[in-house]
Amino acid sequence: MRLTRRRFIAAGTLMAALALVIGSFSIAEALRYAHKPTRIAIEATPIVNFDIRDPARTRFGQLEFRGGLVLTSHEQAFGGVSALHMEPDGAHFLALTDQSSWLRGRIVYRDGRPAGIAEAEMAAMLGPDGRPLAARHWYDTESLALGADGLFYVGIERVEKIVRFDYRRFGLLARGQPIEVPADFKSFTYNKSLECLAVPPKGAPLAGSLIAVTERSLDAAGNHRAYVLAGAKVARFTVKRSDDFDVSDCTILPPADMLLLERRYSPLLGVAIRIRKLQLADIKDGAVLDGPALFEADLAYQIDNMEGIGIHRNARGETVLTLVSDDNFSPIQRTLLLQFALVQ
Repeated sequence: MRLTRRRFIAAGTLMAALALVIGSFSIAEALRYAHKPTRIAIEATPIVNFDIRDPARTRFGQLEFRGGLVLTSHEQAFGGVSALHMEPDGAHFLALTDQSSWLRGRIVYRDGRPAGIAEAEMAAMLGPDGRPLAARHWYDTESLALGADGLFYVGIERVEKIVRFDYRRFGLLARGQPIEVPADFKSFTYNKSLECLAVPPKGAPLAGSLIAVTERSLDAAGNHRAYVLAGAKVARFTVKRSDDFDVSDCTILPPADMLLLERRYSPLLGVAIRIRKLQLADIKDGAVLDGPALFEADLAYQIDNMEGIGIHRNARGETVLTLVSDDNFSPIQRTLLLQFALVQ
């Protein structure tokens, strides 16, 4: 279903209720996958043109559109995709849903464009005792980052926790271990917190540290509260909030930048997205960061509630960004996968 501004306006008052009702089914469905990964079928419909008004256009800010997919599945637990990690091969991915499920698979390419999803599996995310996170009501899992230690770190809103998983050893059956976080995490705005986790690689500023930027937990100046967690050391900084955009995910752009995926929604105008670039070297205790927008799009383009961003380099050496959307388990929204090459 094509998402239009009219549909957003007409359905705006129903979206939250639908998400709650359908989300409850998805949580119950996810618990079926508690003890073993389950192979699922994902149908993919290609998105050929990103600009609805101008099909020939491919350049958007500093990004060049490389193709996209509308993803659907008969599995009730499928949907709500809220974070994404791309493997270096640019095909295999690990994602999570905000109802505490893992989703992994392989992007199939045709002539360099995404054409389908193969080998897709889902599993319930497990806690330290082997029980599903959803059974603990830790199901607003919103952010994902691969650490320098080879472990995956997951940010969970509402309970304000970060949990790490030894995915490389145990795959989708890895048990999450909560890490120590600053006490002031408990002061975050409810359901507006841990949307962005990132770990700079070796050789980058802040290499190995875990960076967290909140969705819309704001300081007194109205900026996004953010943290650098480096063992027992904690640095607090903020990211300038502008134009009513909230943070929905982030990734590291080697060698020394961080990309913020941002989203704006209003009942009158619908949804818009933006990608902003910040310099890692500017992050220090007390700093206020800002950076240029590389890209911005609204409902004149093929977007939805974009909540995940991953990065890889392709065989031609291009930096490719992959975006995914959270459909809130709502029939009026879509799960999209979009790919762009970064151009200078």
